Amino acid sequence: MDSIQQAVVQPLQPLLRPIASALPKPVHDAVVSLVGAPCHSTLLVDLDVAKDPECTSLAISKALGIAIVGASAIVKVPQILKLIKSQSSAGVSFVSYALETASLLITLSYSVRNQFPFSTYGETALIAVQDIVVGVLVLSFAGKGTAAAAFVAVVAASVYALLFDQTLIYAQTMAYLQAGAGALGVASKAPQILTIWQEGSTGQLSAFAVFNYLAGSLSRIFTTLQEVDDPIILYGFIAGFSLNLVLATQMLYYWNSSPAPAPAKKQTRSKAKAQLEKPVAQSTGASPKSGKGPTTRRRG
Repeated sequence: MDSIQQAVVQPLQPLLRPIASALPKPVHDAVVSLVGAPCHSTLLVDLDVAKDPECTSLAISKALGIAIVGASAIVKVPQILKLIKSQSSAGVSFVSYALETASLLITLSYSVRNQFPFSTYGETALIAVQDIVVGVLVLSFAGKGTAAAAFVAVVAASVYALLFDQTLIYAQTMAYLQAGAGALGVASKAPQILTIWQEGSTGQLSAFAVFNYLAGSLSRIFTTLQEVDDPIILYGFIAGFSLNLVLATQMLYYWNSSPAPAPAKKQTRSKAKAQLEKPVAQSTGASPKSGKGPTTRRRG
């Protein structure tokens, strides 16, 4: 940090000080609410990133958390638009999105109940909404409208039980669910990885969503280490990053690959026989139905 302070921050201080002084009071209040008054004074007033390394780490964590929450508002939008444009759900696993939705809803509820900083979990609500839209589109384009309606109903009931009526699920049970949510988050990637491997193509899967997920899950490991003292949450993010890395690798490997062609249907015995008889009938002039040979004209 000392080298950064001397090489980067100090030369820029004549330019940064007037900007920091001109910031409106609501901005200063927001920074205080995020990192606290001492860190606000050190970083924004004194412009010193080396004085208190913990303040610098906390500020980086908060900035990453806010960036993740902001990016999560659009992370699945390219996937949604791609599905709508193609009117096809090829290469997109509904099971993967359903499991991820369940994991996100549990993590959201667990974080709200434990009053964790919003910057450490805010994206779960935004991504969950987008996952629900993707799940509905995948089922609809597969001709399963009834299943899509049932999916929405199950999600609505789960949101009510987890968030709005906290008497249905007690705190201890919520902790068990969160432990399971980590496993669900990991399991949600497995069907998608398997689908890509089986089809030999990423189909309608959005590269933007895959690579943003990879970056977001890596950033979440850092923010969790800085702000949340909960190993259950941390292990879930580490496992999620590992499988997101597999998905990103598949995306690069199958970048220009087309889906594997569907296997040809076996011909029935009668169709095969008819195809064999047709050239014989043409060469002899006989009708395969009558069995008669060619007719000759009688010379007069």
